[in-house]
Amino acid sequence: MSRPTEDDLTLAGPGEPAGPRTTLLVTVTGPDFPGVSATLFTVLAEHGAEMLDVQQATIHGHLTLSVLVGVTGDPHRLAASLDVAIPSLGLAVTVETGGDASSVHPYSTHVVSVLGRPITAADFAEVARTLAAQRVNIDRVRRVADYPVTGLELRISVPRLSPPPDAVLRQALIGASQRAGVDVAVQRVGIAQRAKRLIVFDVDSTLVQGEVIEMLAAHAGREAEVREVTEAAMRGEIDFAASLHRRVATLEGLPASCLHDVAMKIQLTPGARTTVRTLKRLGYRCGVVSGGFTQIIDYLVADLGLDYAAANELEIADGHLTGRVVGEVVDRAGKARCLLDFAAKHDVPIDQTVAVGDGANDLDMLAAAGLGIAFNAKPVVAAAADTALSYPYLDAVLFVLGVTRDEIEVADAAEGLLRRVPL
Repeated sequence: MSRPTEDDLTLAGPGEPAGPRTTLLVTVTGPDFPGVSATLFTVLAEHGAEMLDVQQATIHGHLTLSVLVGVTGDPHRLAASLDVAIPSLGLAVTVETGGDASSVHPYSTHVVSVLGRPITAADFAEVARTLAAQRVNIDRVRRVADYPVTGLELRISVPRLSPPPDAVLRQALIGASQRAGVDVAVQRVGIAQRAKRLIVFDVDSTLVQGEVIEMLAAHAGREAEVREVTEAAMRGEIDFAASLHRRVATLEGLPASCLHDVAMKIQLTPGARTTVRTLKRLGYRCGVVSGGFTQIIDYLVADLGLDYAAANELEIADGHLTGRVVGEVVDRAGKARCLLDFAAKHDVPIDQTVAVGDGANDLDMLAAAGLGIAFNAKPVVAAAADTALSYPYLDAVLFVLGVTRDEIEVADAAEGLLRRVPL
């Protein structure tokens, strides 16, 4: 043990003399098994140690347990007792003199999520170097997922005197994400981060795979034409409402029965069921806001048990599509209004909402939400959103929200739903 360098006086308890207090950092390492903590804290208790902080991590059966304590009297007696008790268990112990005990709980200001398949040491080094360049400290790291992607959650603290603005930190991490080829998301730490209660998903290419209107256009033999217009609209090159009218016009004359045929062929995005099921367990209101069509969306609402939905309605006359929509188009501005309306209806503050989408018509909705997540999005959308996810698994959204894969699978196993599909 190093010689104490910083002592202070503690207040004496009843019948106890005041004396110098030494702050010690005790670290135990080795194989993890039941009884390690009991032995350590029994020794600390015998020497009247005051608990100041404690951290424990176990990786692949290897334990690292660190305890910061305040000890009145001779700290060498405690160190000697630990040198007997802990090695007898087959573990190593170190005792170091601590510093200022008033700063034992550094306040993490942000949480950074790193998602990859896989995450290599080089990937993590790129993120770590980027944070270091911003003079940002990594306080804690934990793994939140090993399937379908590897997810790491970093708690970080920015410098108090000259903190980088959030926009600067986010842009720096976007650069690290692009260089490393992993997804990196950053959020402020606080109650709002853990208090999200309402989530809105876009449908086409977000909650489901592909574009429904292209599947409908295939029945009319005009899929390629419609796809070209759709892609231009999603990139923000064409006004969405105008593009919708152009695309819907190609459906004129199709039998209304084709709507059911298409609905039955829709494939959910991998992880969609898990995501909705998990969020509903947590008390979220879950819904969709789509530039697609109610005649299709209604099937999704029933299938997933969604709480609300907003979409366009195709006009039908004499059992056939007329090539027109009924009522006001749910466009870019309309999606944001729907989000606000749903939040107001359920009395949810807007900062407790989440929006997930991929196209330019989702931009206003993503900006309005407390957290906007771009999912496999066009570049203009990914650049504007709070967070961008590039892997085609919707349950990655859960990891950004702080839910771990272990928590998901424990809940699924309790309901007999646990399974992993080979990727």
